[in-house]
Amino acid sequence: MRLKLDENLSRHLKPALIRLGHDVLTTADEGLLSHSDSEVAACAAREGRMLLSLDIEFADLRKYPPGSHPGIILFRPRSLGPLSVNRFVERFARSTNLSELSGCVAV
Repeated sequence: MRLKLDENLSRHLKPALIRLGHDVLTTADEGLLSHSDSEVAACAAREGRMLLSLDIEFADLRKYPPGSHPGIILFRPRSLGPLSVNRFVERFARSTNLSELSGCVAV
């Protein structure tokens, strides 16, 4: 699966997701740090990448209706500590067939 990590997720997730077989880019890789959510989402869509984020704005179905993008996964872990978030996202990616969420907004 082709993935893009939003800037609010740790860049340290990239190698873990690559080890799971995903093609991963971060917003930092593409010089998109501090760009608007709509710019990040548009870039992910152009590249055919599912967007992974902690940013609640990506759950707005009026802005990002299902089927209009490769997919958005919004993570809402109980703890927002970096190590806890990384474990949460990695566990999710390991146990979920991400292609089944293609075109969806999943929270």
